[in-house]
Amino acid sequence: MFAGPIQFLKSAPSLEHLPPPDVAEIAFAGRSNVGKSSLLNALTGRTSLARTSVTPGRTQELNFFDIGTPLKFRLVDMPGYGFAKAPKDMVRKWRYLVNDYLRGRQVLKRTLVLIDSRHGIKDVDREVFEMLDKAATSYRIVLTKTDKIKATELDAVYAAVGDEVRKRPAAHPDVISTSSEKGMGIAELRAAVIESLG
Repeated sequence: MFAGPIQFLKSAPSLEHLPPPDVAEIAFAGRSNVGKSSLLNALTGRTSLARTSVTPGRTQELNFFDIGTPLKFRLVDMPGYGFAKAPKDMVRKWRYLVNDYLRGRQVLKRTLVLIDSRHGIKDVDREVFEMLDKAATSYRIVLTKTDKIKATELDAVYAAVGDEVRKRPAAHPDVISTSSEKGMGIAELRAAVIESLG
């Protein structure tokens, strides 16, 4: 599935710029600096599909990537939420864009919400969970940067995140642990993406 052609389709700064809803979509959401672009690159086996940046909040639009020829599905890279270094009104604009997309997109099969394993779930993540639960939009938690903490700490974070997520009506009960740098959990993530398309 990921071995074939993968290409950037377009950036959508607002809902009227979304591509036609003619194929399934999987969205990636997460706080700024959670490692979203690196994970997208690792998932697709490309080095520079999604732009990685040292400056949090670089992704300011919904970025769509076409997977496969003929087209099988799309990956959607969403603007990071949280501490993006941007003017308040711009942050508000992103929030509306993300909320409207997540709530109203018919072809969205699942949202992968990325959580930095070093920091665990923050209140801003819970706001996103709430929104997805209210919209009955299926989502799954993916821990990132798991190579950056000790195994015992990771076990504790994994257990705490799992406990919280299982109480959420729209959340998938299983959490995936990944490291883009070390390639940990990438095969499992690919399987989860393909399974959610079914």
